[in-house]
Amino acid sequence: MIRTERLVKRFDGDTAIRYKDLTFEAGQSYVLLGASGCGKSTLLNMLAGVITPSEGHVYFDDREVSSMPQREKDRFRIEKIGYIFQDFKLIEEMTAEDNINVLKLEGVKTDRMDEVLDALGILGKKKKKVSKLSGGERQRVAIARAFVKAPDIILADEPTGNLNYEIGSSVVRQMLDIARGKTLIAVTHDDRLAPLFDHVIDMNAVASSHAESEVGGDA
Repeated sequence: MIRTERLVKRFDGDTAIRYKDLTFEAGQSYVLLGASGCGKSTLLNMLAGVITPSEGHVYFDDREVSSMPQREKDRFRIEKIGYIFQDFKLIEEMTAEDNINVLKLEGVKTDRMDEVLDALGILGKKKKKVSKLSGGERQRVAIARAFVKAPDIILADEPTGNLNYEIGSSVVRQMLDIARGKTLIAVTHDDRLAPLFDHVIDMNAVASSHAESEVGGDA
């Protein structure tokens, strides 16, 4: 289970995003909906330990990860979290296989690569350079890289942001199928995808952005 308490993230210009407390149950899928700038990706990055909350706490089960030193956060993320980036973070001139095998540099085993690529329908693209793949195929490689280490938690930042709805919905269905039994939290602005998930969180109701002077805080 993942839970947050009194999360606040401050930015330059004395603007702060304040979040209501949230709980994400193990084995469930969640989609965070909302317009650009409402705090979806910021929340995801705080859950992943990529950025540190200005206030508040993030717990995985009973372990508080938000207060860990960055090196410990990075190790926790490597061991427990599969992160699917909005811009894929793939190396264009490397093959799909080599992009996934980069995980070995972090001590991650990639023995499940063929199984995951096959489940995503791109096993035949394994030896192709990323630069030769379509947008949907690149997205599937990024998903495969996140899933190959069999993480307990999958975080996906706009996993279909660069795809049309038809391809995007197909990718999400495949992602949800592979994630069965895991905790999946995805960010999207496309509310047409919401029915595919177990739970929908309206970020407009969960997060509020204010100038600190409006809420009586100090930057």
